[in-house]
Amino acid sequence: MGAWGLTRRPRRTPKPGATVLPERIPNAAHPDLRADCGDCFGLCCVALPFSRSSDFPVNKSAGTPCGNLREDFRCGIHERLRDKGYSGCTVFDCFGAGQKVSQITFKGVSWREEPDSARTMYEVFPVVRRLQELLKYTAQALDLPSARPVHRDLRRAYEQIDALTRDTAQALLAVDVDALRGEVNPLLLRASELARAAVPGRKKNHRGAHLIGSRLRGAKLRGASLRGALLVAADLSDADLRDADLIGADMRDTNLCGSDLRGALFLTQPQLNAARGDARTKVSDPLRRPSHWAA
Repeated sequence: MGAWGLTRRPRRTPKPGATVLPERIPNAAHPDLRADCGDCFGLCCVALPFSRSSDFPVNKSAGTPCGNLREDFRCGIHERLRDKGYSGCTVFDCFGAGQKVSQITFKGVSWREEPDSARTMYEVFPVVRRLQELLKYTAQALDLPSARPVHRDLRRAYEQIDALTRDTAQALLAVDVDALRGEVNPLLLRASELARAAVPGRKKNHRGAHLIGSRLRGAKLRGASLRGALLVAADLSDADLRDADLIGADMRDTNLCGSDLRGALFLTQPQLNAARGDARTKVSDPLRRPSHWAA
């Protein structure tokens, strides 16, 4: 048994004559795993700090509302973030943590309505954000037909992590997210291995590799492991990244022009938003080509 009880539970035998409903399998495109700013109290714009840099034009401390946050908790310059120097905002994704904390943990009562709850709300938000990211990866693994041998364990992990995200603020602040990730990561790794096993030929292993600024134009990386690789400013233009494992890869300013990322494992929208691409770059649904990419 792991620290968070991700153990095998006995299957219930249905009563004679009972209708057996199919098990609900989480999907990576589920609304619970996507940010819904309309149901959030602008938590990413308040709880998180940022410093003046190429990503932000000013300094802001944690717990201080961004100057662009409106009374309705919407961003006043959302359509012009990059033009105004807030490119850092365009590569952030809460994976649905904002609305969960706002509507479930704090039952729809905002930090403006209850100022005494503000500090706790700001502390809970990053915890739930990390849990939601882990849920996203787990759901992506469940979307892989070839990972069926670990689907039951993945589904159990998903259900238990999801239950944690719906617990009280006090319970959430006590969660050891690193320990939980340590339990789930072997399942994600096994799902990746099963999915990539179908790729013909020898797969390259660049797990955790420091490839900052590397010239990898046209690289044959189909089915490769790039888990946690540092790809900052690397040239991966025209590269074959189909079915490659990109979980946790740092893709800031990575050149993906003309590259093929169809079927890439654990690839997230924030990774694409942080990279550079063009109309030739291929990605799979539900991911979308960022609006700031070259035509």
